[in-house]
Amino acid sequence: MMAVVRRELKMMRRRPLYPLASAGTLAFCMVFFLTFFRNGMPHGLPVGVVDLDGSSLSRELRRQIDATDAVSVCEFGNYEQARKAMQCGRINAFCVIPENFARKMQSGRQPVLTIYTNAQYFVGGSLAYKDLITMANLASGAAQREILSAKGMNETSMAGMIQPIAIDTHQIGNPTADYGVYLANILIPGIMEMIVILITVYAIGSELKYGTSRQLLKTAGNSTVRALAGKMLPYTLLFTLMGLACDIVLYGIAGYPLAGNILNMMAVITLLVLSSEAVGIFLIGTLPVLRLCISISALYSVLAFSMAGFTFPAEAMPPYVRGLSAIFPLRHYYEMYVQEAVFGAGFTAWWPEAVHLLIFLFLPFTVLKRLGKAFRKLNYPKN
Repeated sequence: MMAVVRRELKMMRRRPLYPLASAGTLAFCMVFFLTFFRNGMPHGLPVGVVDLDGSSLSRELRRQIDATDAVSVCEFGNYEQARKAMQCGRINAFCVIPENFARKMQSGRQPVLTIYTNAQYFVGGSLAYKDLITMANLASGAAQREILSAKGMNETSMAGMIQPIAIDTHQIGNPTADYGVYLANILIPGIMEMIVILITVYAIGSELKYGTSRQLLKTAGNSTVRALAGKMLPYTLLFTLMGLACDIVLYGIAGYPLAGNILNMMAVITLLVLSSEAVGIFLIGTLPVLRLCISISALYSVLAFSMAGFTFPAEAMPPYVRGLSAIFPLRHYYEMYVQEAVFGAGFTAWWPEAVHLLIFLFLPFTVLKRLGKAFRKLNYPKN
């Protein structure tokens, strides 16, 4: 097997594209995402205000909206101007303060504050809507307070009337609602999984494409197992180091929340690397045509982001789709990440997911005979 390892190391030196592309792509993605999400929550989202009332109360409401960190107010003279600005993408949302707004509030009638949001930009539209709703509720509460105060009600009674139920919110695992913590913790390992699968498929498939697989088998003593083990060992070490570096950057340098142990997270990312390699070997063994297998591997890797459940919960998916999520290593990695990094529950909480990832390691044995036959006969299309 060591002869195969030495052969592969020579190939990597002659064609350094494999290690450079792998490490370079992951490094670029880490720098990109950590820089992109460095501020946590988006700030200064442009929203519009159409003030048809022009009263001191409506101007105060506009100033309160503009005072928040999340949004930046642009004033418009009428509805048409604000609508065109939102259609052009200049603003994420706008609200219309109607005529006689202050008079109706002060007389106890119910003025209608209309809010329009651009749902095509989901994050920007949702955050702008949330901020506008919050400020509208605060304005409503302030108006009620003034009316109740004029009637002689004390502060304690007014608080119970304005807000009968007080809400105490605790956001576990991401108390600052940082989008970097929410997305980068899964996006970066997911990209690494994609790199591992694609490089594994290409490293083995190139032996078939360029007709060097017989030489590989000869070096391995005509053993397909030794050929695959020796060929993948340098990549396994490279990918494992990349995974460990990923954890050090996320939880050490970037300082993302980690309730558990970083050594456990390193073990988790190592399992992700091994299971991803096993998937790559299975794919190229099932379809030993490099061109087609690269396409299928890319599709499989991209689907993993949707099926992992970190943007849309797998529990809310249709049952047949929820079952399909189990065939993606990233799904099990996400479950382990939640238990270790978010809850700090330790190995006892995520060991079933570790078993699922270990099951992936048996996939190459199901295609071993087929891949060995392809290595010997070279009877599959090379283009």
